[in-house]
Amino acid sequence: MNLPNKITVGRFVLSVVYFTLLALMGGPAPADASPGAVSPAWLWDVAFLLFLIGALSDIVDGYLARRWNIVTDFGRVTDPFVDKIIVCGSFVFFLKIPALEGVLPAWMVVVILAREFLVSGLRSLLEAKGLPFPANWWGKQKMVVQSVVVCVILFTLGHWMDRTWSMGVLQALIWVALVSTVASGVTYLYEARALFRAKDI
Repeated sequence: MNLPNKITVGRFVLSVVYFTLLALMGGPAPADASPGAVSPAWLWDVAFLLFLIGALSDIVDGYLARRWNIVTDFGRVTDPFVDKIIVCGSFVFFLKIPALEGVLPAWMVVVILAREFLVSGLRSLLEAKGLPFPANWWGKQKMVVQSVVVCVILFTLGHWMDRTWSMGVLQALIWVALVSTVASGVTYLYEARALFRAKDI
């Protein structure tokens, strides 16, 4: 297994640790806790660091694979899969956090997940027909926007919950992520439609 693929596998292992931490922190608050109380700041800092390492390692393994020209089928499939796991999983776990109930409704998370399932399904169908369906610019910027939003949410939960403006900022950023997600999904639909018509599928 080459180094980029090892980094991808390492990112998956890191995501398991990250989700375990989120699961431990996302449970009900103690009876004597104030409304909207969250776990200690240092725990959120650890979660933030784990997610940031995962996001940056995605950039590193992609860069190395292209520079060394060692793009493999394993990496081509697992790299975007792990990306989706760590980002979409973050939004799912955020639904368990009482402090985010007002800014992250479940339907938004459903839309984000639906987009990922749709694009993955289209990619699988087209590539099974021998048609390449790589990530486009919209897909890449969507990943960046979602990652930034996850980082801001984690940092806010650890340090900015007492700021009056924090929930408003989070809500605005989550809407930006949602619009970016939907827009990228639409571009993939149009690209897939063009390929279907060109190959009469």
